[in-house]
Amino acid sequence: MLTRRAFLPSAAAPLLAAQSPPLNFVFILIDDYGWRDTGYNGSRYYETPHIDALARSGMTFTNGYSAAPVCSPTRAALMTGKWPARLHLTAHLQGHDRTPPHAKLRAPVTRKELPLSEVTIAEILKRKGYATASVGKWHLGDPGFLPTDQGFDVNIGGTWDGSPKSFFYPGWEGKPARLQGRDGEYLTDLLTDRACDWLKQQRANPFFLYLPHYAVHVPIEAKKELIARFDSKQPAGGQNFADYAAMIYSVDESVGRIVRTLEEMGVAGNTAIFFTADNGGVSSREWKQRQITSNAPLRLGKGHLYEGGIRVPTLVRWPGVTKPGSVSHDPVYTCDYYATMAEMAGAPLDSGHRPDGASLVPALRGRRMSERSLYWHYPHYSPQLGRPSSALRRGEWKLIEHLETGQTELYNLSQDIGERTDLAATESKRRDAMLGELQAWRKQVNAQMPAVNPDYDPAREPKPAVEPVA
Repeated sequence: MLTRRAFLPSAAAPLLAAQSPPLNFVFILIDDYGWRDTGYNGSRYYETPHIDALARSGMTFTNGYSAAPVCSPTRAALMTGKWPARLHLTAHLQGHDRTPPHAKLRAPVTRKELPLSEVTIAEILKRKGYATASVGKWHLGDPGFLPTDQGFDVNIGGTWDGSPKSFFYPGWEGKPARLQGRDGEYLTDLLTDRACDWLKQQRANPFFLYLPHYAVHVPIEAKKELIARFDSKQPAGGQNFADYAAMIYSVDESVGRIVRTLEEMGVAGNTAIFFTADNGGVSSREWKQRQITSNAPLRLGKGHLYEGGIRVPTLVRWPGVTKPGSVSHDPVYTCDYYATMAEMAGAPLDSGHRPDGASLVPALRGRRMSERSLYWHYPHYSPQLGRPSSALRRGEWKLIEHLETGQTELYNLSQDIGERTDLAATESKRRDAMLGELQAWRKQVNAQMPAVNPDYDPAREPKPAVEPVA
């Protein structure tokens, strides 16, 4: 399905716009947070009581995806509703021109900032009279391309950087820049303090709070008392890293504090909360040769287009609309939130800026969405040993094309969520049709492709990723 759909607010938009007072928005984005890193998704080691409570009070999406297997492209998709391939922003910013010297392909040089010509969801809501704040990781550009250049009234802690030097002050001083703390203060706590303070100033305004935490990205650092809490726990399902579990616990406390602040303000019943991640959990030994988490039964993790790299926790609470404890099995991803929030706010979209994603309002109202294709394009070598590839999901079927070799893999996710049984040979007609659609989509959006690397050396090319043991 290659026609580019314009997901404008539906006929319900005038009704939504007539709501009094206007609907508020809080969007919480966690960094490198795996699909199974929450209690409600099956973790028996990590503790996420506030996230689980939020899930019970709203709708969870079992097939929620990030728009990319790494951070910056997903954040760009969230801000614009567009496919990263269309934006030519498919790598994390620090990797926009990075290729292993002896790899088979040379990755394309991609954008290192979100263009100002793009109309962000913050700009859409600001025109509607919303106060807007970005508190936390930006990773879409530096001065001239910061949140305050892209529709946000306030930017706290957002820069070009993708991670802090440390999660404890003064260790992070200068990275993220312009964010002062007290000696020993924990970054996740400080960002939550600032977010809550800003919320309390908005009692008279409709608001959009974007809270993209730096956690649980490396460096893996947590409070000692919380590390001790998890050191005493029995490992479960391949998850056993107490420091990482303690970071998740602090994120969960942040979610609880945000919800409690909304309740104390008396606006919880008129505030929609979105919670998701920018990519899957890190299953590799990215931090001090220690495997960080396990995404099992999903395959691999961050930096890969297998399910472990792109399937993420996804939930929405829209008071009065989403049924508490409801579940949607519709495949959804980051590109969809732009049109969704615009429709929920009754905010018109620019005629010249049509998002690629679909509005999730029908799903949030309990209806099935029309079947459609989801696309990914990652023409890069990731630090987690991911290799250039593209992918397509339609219905229960998922195709992955490896760009180094042209090899394809085909999986039925309803029967094989772990992507263990490749059906490309036995389902050749389906494989060929999906491959044709994927290649036509890349051409349609002018996706950047890798080129042959003249310095290719098979003896020194990057090693393939090894599946961690659960």
